Amino acid sequence: MNASSLCILGCGNIGSSIAKGLVKSGTAAKNITLTRRKPESLAEFKKAGFQITDDNSLAVKECKIILMSVGPSQLMDLLDDITPHLTKDHLLVSIVSGIEIAKIQEKVGTDVHIVRAMPNTAAVLCESMTCLSSLEKFDKGLKTIQTLFNNVGQTLIIDEEQMASATALCACGVAFFLRAIRAASQGGIEIGFHSDEAFTIAAQTARGAATLLLDNDAHPEAEIDRVTTPMGATIAGLNEMEHQGFSSSMIKGITTSTEKVRRLFNKD
Repeated sequence: MNASSLCILGCGNIGSSIAKGLVKSGTAAKNITLTRRKPESLAEFKKAGFQITDDNSLAVKECKIILMSVGPSQLMDLLDDITPHLTKDHLLVSIVSGIEIAKIQEKVGTDVHIVRAMPNTAAVLCESMTCLSSLEKFDKGLKTIQTLFNNVGQTLIIDEEQMASATALCACGVAFFLRAIRAASQGGIEIGFHSDEAFTIAAQTARGAATLLLDNDAHPEAEIDRVTTPMGATIAGLNEMEHQGFSSSMIKGITTSTEKVRRLFNKD
C-alpha cells in the first residue's frame, strides 16, 4: 500500500472535481486512483496520468486514503466489497450525503478511521467550501483530510449533526448561487444587454461581491450599505426583490434541501 496515495471510488462529477483540483494544486496524477463501473468514461483522466480501474477492492489495497463518492443507495454495497481489504492503516472518507459515521462503522468496524466530508464542484478550481466532521478518536485522520481538502479550497470542521445542513449550504448551494446569477443575466437581457454580455456582467459582479466579503472579512449588509443611497436605484431594486420573496425563497430552498438530505438514507 502506497502511504502517499489516494483513491476516489465512484468518480462522478464531484469526484472528478476533487481529482482535478488536487492535481491543479500540485498532487501528481499518478498518485490518484479513480474507479468507476465503466472506466472508459474516465478516458481523459487516464490520458492525464491518473490510475483508472473498475476494481474497487484493488484500489483499496493499493491506497491509504479512500474517498467514497457514490450515491447513498450504493454505499452499503460498496462497503461490503471493500471492507475485507480495509485495515487500521486506511483512512476512509465519505462524501456521501445523509449517512452517518455510525452506519459506516456497522460495516467496517470501529478501528478504521472515518471522516465525513462535504465539498462542492468548485474544487476543480481549488475554490471549494468543504465541511468536515469525525469522531474525537479519529482526530489525527480528520487533520490529515483537512490538509487534503485545504488544497482545493477552504475547510471548516463541524459537528456531524450539521452535515445535512452543510450539504444544503455548500454543496447544493453552488446551484442556488448559479441560479441567482442566471436570473441576474436574464434581467440584464430584458434591460438591453445581449445574452453573452449580460452573463459576463452578472457572473463577474457575483465574483466581485463574494471577494468583497471574503477578502475584507465584511458582513453582507455592510457592503450593501456602501452601494445604497437615499431614494436611489439600488435600494428600490432590493426592496422590490424582498417584496417578491427573494430572501425567503433562498432560505426556504436551503431548508428544504436540508430536510431532503436527512431523508436520503433514512426513508422511514
